[in-house]
Amino acid sequence: MSDATLRAIWIKRMHGGPMDPAAEADLVAGRGIVGNADQGRRRQVTIIDEERWASVMRGLAGALDPSARRANLMVRGVRLTDSRGRILRVGACRIRIFGETRPCNNMDDALPGLKAALSDDWSGGAFGEVLDDGCIRLGDPVAWDEEG
Repeated sequence: MSDATLRAIWIKRMHGGPMDPAAEADLVAGRGIVGNADQGRRRQVTIIDEERWASVMRGLAGALDPSARRANLMVRGVRLTDSRGRILRVGACRIRIFGETRPCNNMDDALPGLKAALSDDWSGGAFGEVLDDGCIRLGDPVAWDEEG
């Protein structure tokens, strides 16, 4: 089987605020991550791909911490490219992917050229809505739900 896992969790207390690392997070269906600024909209959770982030950093000769992307979750072992409409299972919870997360101008403030690099082929990650209540933890398995 796959060794795809949840590698990082960040919770954003307020818009524009710091991204707090967490070992676990409570998810609420239709709302998002408890304590996160983005609640109840289509963009309840944002997700980045660890391998893609590393590739972007190599391409820019950068060494930014992935929290600079300002996503909530970082996964390893699943490709987010063209995942619109799919359901990603993280531990016991499911997230319906609504689309590609487009990078904002703040990315170039963190590292010149980062916005353009993240604009290519879902490199900026994906966003979606939480379908199940539950707790997710670092190291939880991650997989596409083929029923979705």
